[in-house]
Amino acid sequence: MTGAGAGSHGARESGDLRDLAGPDRTHDLAGPDCLRGAAVPDDLHGLAGADGSRALARARDLRESWELAGSSDLRGVVGPHNPGLPLGFAVVGNPDNGRVKLFAEAVRAEGLPEPRIVSWLEVLRGEASFRVGELVRVDSPGEDAEVTRLLRGADQPVDMYRAEGTREWYQGFTAALAELERSIDDAGAARLFTTKGVATAFDKRATHALLSDAGVSVPPAAAIDGSESAFIKIRHGSSASGVVALTVRGARRRAVTSAELVRTATGVELYNSLKVRTYLRDSDIDDVLAALAPDGLHAERWVRKLSIAGRDCDLRVVTVGGRATHAVVRTSASPMTNLHLGGQRGDLATFQALVGEKRWLTILNLVESAAACFPGVHCLGIDVLPGADGLDYIGEVNAYGDLLPNLMGLPGTPGEGVGTYGAQVRSLIGRKTL
Repeated sequence: MTGAGAGSHGARESGDLRDLAGPDRTHDLAGPDCLRGAAVPDDLHGLAGADGSRALARARDLRESWELAGSSDLRGVVGPHNPGLPLGFAVVGNPDNGRVKLFAEAVRAEGLPEPRIVSWLEVLRGEASFRVGELVRVDSPGEDAEVTRLLRGADQPVDMYRAEGTREWYQGFTAALAELERSIDDAGAARLFTTKGVATAFDKRATHALLSDAGVSVPPAAAIDGSESAFIKIRHGSSASGVVALTVRGARRRAVTSAELVRTATGVELYNSLKVRTYLRDSDIDDVLAALAPDGLHAERWVRKLSIAGRDCDLRVVTVGGRATHAVVRTSASPMTNLHLGGQRGDLATFQALVGEKRWLTILNLVESAAACFPGVHCLGIDVLPGADGLDYIGEVNAYGDLLPNLMGLPGTPGEGVGTYGAQVRSLIGRKTL
């Protein structure tokens, strides 16, 4: 079980490691259910080119085309790019972060000008500005202590290893996104996100409700009070921070978690750790849940997952413009499959052989159905729980789930032969394959 995204908290031992795999895909699927009756977002301002009136006229044409197509593929919003018009990217992110650097490399690889970097610190200090015609990508604000402090509204530096504090982070982050959205639109630039979509992806309870209401398969909701077996998650957490895999058998309970429980003279503190811990005492389990509760919790029933070589497995699938472009199998001996928690990369071909072609295509269709519930968000990382009973579920939708270095994409998609960032750039300029 994973969640990529905020990175507003670290793990005590070292940085996160990432998944790699070599996928295969030979299908094309129809558009999913969430698009039926979906509203067209108002984010069609200032497309490529310095002439604002020309850009807005093109935006109107694209809006009409998009409404007719009923598609969430942002190629219908921002392109494909007209070679006669200059195309410039702006990236909101932390300049030293690997995400920003990898996206810039992908832009350069397509022969496009270097992206203009707008730092999260500039955004939070009110110093950010955007230009007519820019295509604006907003990346994760995580892994920067000062950015995290400002998002949480804290007067003093924050402990990046603490699991608590995600509610305040989420409130600051979504407020900053809303302001960014206004600034980008007012400048006549185009954006690759909607505040509503990203905010929902960072709210596990809201995501579960959205997908469930749309008929997308998700695990049934469970109690958050520790009274039944469940995966209990921080509502606005990421990277498995604070996840508690709870097993209840009669009067006995067992909690497997990434959180380290530390008792101090002033109370209980929780720290993100690279070592998965198991708690058996009721007092410890209750204290962990009580410490997490103020940030809000979301719980789901256990899904007994498929196993490969005796290890449970799940999938991270990246979508670009609503289409699955990359897939990686993750296996683990513990309930959490994150590599930084001891998970390992699995072999996608082995997984495909295990489930068969029909189920594999069904999984990809399930992923694309989930992505369609987030129109206006160009790229998502979607976690799939393949059930041992033959049923598959969406575990999480991650707004920043594309950091998978060296993972080449699925054949026949914009990701073929390139990484996740290359696929996004290709999608926006209208290039489909090598």
